[in-house]
Amino acid sequence: MYKNKKVVVVLPAYNAAQTLEKTYAEIPLDLVDEIILCDDASTDNTVALAKQIGIQHVISHEKNKGYGGNQKSLYNKALNLNADIVIMLHPDYQYTPKLIPSMVNIIGEGLFPVVLGSRILGVGALRGGMPVYKYIANRLLTFGQNLLIGYKLSEYHTGYRAFDSRVLTTINFNENSDDFVFDNEMLSQIIYADFQIGEVTCPTKYFEEASSINFRRSVKYGLGVIRVSWMHFFQRIGLGRFNLYKKKT
Repeated sequence: MYKNKKVVVVLPAYNAAQTLEKTYAEIPLDLVDEIILCDDASTDNTVALAKQIGIQHVISHEKNKGYGGNQKSLYNKALNLNADIVIMLHPDYQYTPKLIPSMVNIIGEGLFPVVLGSRILGVGALRGGMPVYKYIANRLLTFGQNLLIGYKLSEYHTGYRAFDSRVLTTINFNENSDDFVFDNEMLSQIIYADFQIGEVTCPTKYFEEASSINFRRSVKYGLGVIRVSWMHFFQRIGLGRFNLYKKKT
């Protein structure tokens, strides 16, 4: 709880058994009220381990719904639990849970309704092991997105995000893709709805057990990002009417 605001951490999990316990151990339980894990049809013992270490809410998809589909289940559950602040943290230990207090503080004090943990701010991305091709793609895509979307972020591709619940009750994230481009669609919706976004520097950690999409999936994701950026551009100049940007009713 932060100043009477309920803090909920959501964990989108897929074969996360090797890193889940390490991630959970660093979540500040004195600040976080509840934790939700959604397992997207893992083939390891992620679900059993989540229950064993004491995660209060465990959702288990019988069939793999994809990264975006996983997040939809998590955010809908968090809203059902009346969360005020929601932090999306990957349980693969690529992003440090030690930034949660800072992100909660920024939202709880009313400075920004959305906070991203950026791997690009500072000089730590390549030092932390980010593959060079992913770093270059990140920079090129972000440059193009800033131009087309009319905003300025250091990156649009981080998986570490925190939201005021007002954001989640306003944008229609359930209309988004079930694949990895969900993250970019969500940021596009947030910016179009005129919510301001803050960023904090996040250490980068790439290692064998951390989840990462392969080159083919990366290309598919990149093409999806370009599509969303052009959709946003046409929407904001009045030449598009995409369901993506309709607010919840």
